Amino acid sequence: MSLLVRCALFSLCVLPAAIGSAQNWPQWRGPAGDGVAPAADIPVVWSERRTIVWQAPLPAFGASTPVIWGESIFLTGQDDTDLLLICLDKASGRVEWTEQVGVGVTVREAPKRSRQKFHNIHNLASPSCVTDGTVVICHFGNGDLAAYDFAGKQQWKRNLQDDHGQYTIWWGHANSPVIDGNLVISACMQDSLADISAEPAKSYLVAHDKRNGNQRWIVERDTGAAGEEGDSYTTPIFAEVHGRRQMIVMGGNQLDGYDPQTGRRLWFLPGLVGGRTVTGPVFSDGFVYATRGMRGKMIAVNLEESLPQDYWKAEQPIELSHRDIVWDYSTGTPDSCTPVVWEHLLFFVADDGIARCVDAKNGKLYWKERLAGGYKASPIAVDGRIYFLNLKGLTTVISASTRFNKVAENQLPAETVASPAVSGDRIFIRGAEALWCVGE
Repeated sequence: MSLLVRCALFSLCVLPAAIGSAQNWPQWRGPAGDGVAPAADIPVVWSERRTIVWQAPLPAFGASTPVIWGESIFLTGQDDTDLLLICLDKASGRVEWTEQVGVGVTVREAPKRSRQKFHNIHNLASPSCVTDGTVVICHFGNGDLAAYDFAGKQQWKRNLQDDHGQYTIWWGHANSPVIDGNLVISACMQDSLADISAEPAKSYLVAHDKRNGNQRWIVERDTGAAGEEGDSYTTPIFAEVHGRRQMIVMGGNQLDGYDPQTGRRLWFLPGLVGGRTVTGPVFSDGFVYATRGMRGKMIAVNLEESLPQDYWKAEQPIELSHRDIVWDYSTGTPDSCTPVVWEHLLFFVADDGIARCVDAKNGKLYWKERLAGGYKASPIAVDGRIYFLNLKGLTTVISASTRFNKVAENQLPAETVASPAVSGDRIFIRGAEALWCVGE
């Protein structure tokens, strides 16, 4: 059966499926953007020769997370100057198609300010794709934003640097796009250069129609953060508070919430001074958790308590204060890895491998333990277990409990920066040269 016909039949089957289906990992950090996988009996123990369904060599390197819908896996990669969108078959690992989205140069040496240069562990293919089963959206560090159907046909393309100015983020743009209804929303949070430039660079949130790429709204996000403190590599998340859906953004020393359909800012918590922000926010059970940049304090804010019932009706954004911070935690917070919440527990790992478990409601420390190696990938939670993937292909599996219980250590021969993804009863781990499918 031709690929086009298969994709058409597949679309008829999956369109009614919820974004939270156990088969789908549609965006950075999964169905809800929180690193929690729907209940699934995924493996606990594996190795290079055990419990590996397939290993698929990849045509290009990138740090983007695998994005999965139905039987399709989407990844971005960079091969020299070619920026690629790659589609693999989930059952076999076979590359179904590869499309060149654009071209770009990964700048490694540049002045500290005025233009971006990339950290040596990533390139222009760091943002993860996002899909809703009808279209897959990819974004690259050169500003290219494009939409494709599941057969690999480009629907539209535009470049955010062409539209809104050159990126000035210090270490390479890496924010992933998100989808809300018919909108695809992108974040750009960067050094304003206000002290050295007559025309400061803008930080902004921008929404495009996912069907045709037309811009629907754009809002500036001026937090007053100076220099590198304005840089943020985080991805927006969605939350429902008092029955209303909102989009939460962390970066530039500020945490705030927006109406995703209009871009109107609903509330903000300023003064979270730290530095450039890599670790993203997490929402669970009414609480939002965020970490100040440069390994600053982790904070917890109960939005259900801090925001009035009709907060979206306020004429001006509601300013929260530090009195709204329920708890903070200052020791060994992550610089890169976004935390994950399982039930009433919050788990996080510092880049140097010290993992911690705290009470999500009050910040009480239950345990801290050293895991092997260094970390950039964010942990995931699956069926009462937490999976920590280090830079050398080692996944440590622990019980999601108030006592440290290491269940397994699983080694693959791979360099691993990208966070893992889960689909059904399988876990997908991207290495520098190959994608691994782990399952019974």
